[in-house]
Amino acid sequence: MEQENEILIEDDFQNNTRFLAVKILTRFDRSDSYLDILVKHAFVKADMSPQDKALLTELVNGVVRWRLKLDYVLIGFYQGDYQKCLNIIKNSMRIALYQMLYLDKVPDYAAIDESVEIVKRIQGQKAANVANGVLRNIARNFSSIRYPEAKDDFYYHLGILTSHPKWLSKRYCNVMGDADARLLMEQNNKRPYVPVRVNTLKAKVEEVQEIFTKHEIEYENCLLHPNTLKLYNSRWDIANSDLFISGKVAIQDPTASLAVQLASPKLGQRIADICAAPGGKTFYFAELMNNEGYITAYDLHPNKLRFIEQGAERYGFDIIHTDVADAKTVVFEEPYDIIFADVPCSGLGTIRKKPDIKWKREFADIRRMADSQREIMKNVAEQMQSGGVFVYSTCTIDPMENEENVEWFLQTYPDFELDPAEKYLPKEICKNGMMLVWPHLHDIDGGFAARLIKK
Repeated sequence: MEQENEILIEDDFQNNTRFLAVKILTRFDRSDSYLDILVKHAFVKADMSPQDKALLTELVNGVVRWRLKLDYVLIGFYQGDYQKCLNIIKNSMRIALYQMLYLDKVPDYAAIDESVEIVKRIQGQKAANVANGVLRNIARNFSSIRYPEAKDDFYYHLGILTSHPKWLSKRYCNVMGDADARLLMEQNNKRPYVPVRVNTLKAKVEEVQEIFTKHEIEYENCLLHPNTLKLYNSRWDIANSDLFISGKVAIQDPTASLAVQLASPKLGQRIADICAAPGGKTFYFAELMNNEGYITAYDLHPNKLRFIEQGAERYGFDIIHTDVADAKTVVFEEPYDIIFADVPCSGLGTIRKKPDIKWKREFADIRRMADSQREIMKNVAEQMQSGGVFVYSTCTIDPMENEENVEWFLQTYPDFELDPAEKYLPKEICKNGMMLVWPHLHDIDGGFAARLIKK
């Protein structure tokens, strides 16, 4: 069995970066685990330098990001039924091919040799000979590789070239047109930045910029959210830095911050964040309120609330309180000025950072998510006080979970009205009174939010 063969690898090879990548990818293939969790777990268990951590992250995310295209090429050169090939061997070959196609600093022969050695140690010389033959044949024949033609099946063609499942390729094209769909899918495949939002109650943006410059950390100012800096190609572990530990910065995408800005919280207000974990938006509420008011962070999972409590302590917020509750059924004992619901969704706006989403979702999930989201909206609507603000937010770009849900809500609850997002946010991310962010247009996570007021 694959599981048993993994354990038998010699100790001197257990911390080999490419071998760890193969192990992570194989676990990902046979479980429901999220990729980022598997990588973090490997960091804890293995003794790795920052450079090795960066390489492991690059290999794992790169292979998952481009898996469909990698497999298309491998199938073309594999003698026999590639689908019956063991996942460990598939992933060893995927890692080699990914390096050959996308990592210029690694010579082809080195990428091939490393992966063949992994296969040899796990499955023996015969399997290693097969992998070696396939990979060297590809290296000799790059120029002869032919991809599907658009005229034969456009969605399949676009899906293979951008490594997206066909259903998602078709969905994007139907929603936004072929040209924008291609741009979006290409954007999804770019290496992600690390979004660093400055906590303005503890630091100034200029102070953080100076620290980044001093440490030669490449960053870019976010035009849509000036308090956020985007870090590129950084091997600096920001989550373990003094800046983060002291509460001067948070790791939060600008799209999430902009959704909180749309809520427009005021000092002294009562806020309910009903899908709060891991707490990034809760913390930004407290910052915008200058730590004056009352915030209840609700979440269904008790173990996740400790992250909010720890974060509140790190940032110095004492107005944040936590409670276990299901957003679909939570009963508010006291009225709130703002109820903020960043609802569970398909996450299709975050594929650049979480490439595994492409392979964990199906079209049916979108409809199921939309129905579940409406249950949350219904529960909020029936408890909201007159004049209260309800902000509905997602990290997806699919209209079924976004505009269509808001349209349903306003028809079902005519005592609510849409408060135009243009009053609170840059106009380029507003459409029909709602916040709508596209990764390929705005270079941040895709997302949506609507500000609804009970009359």
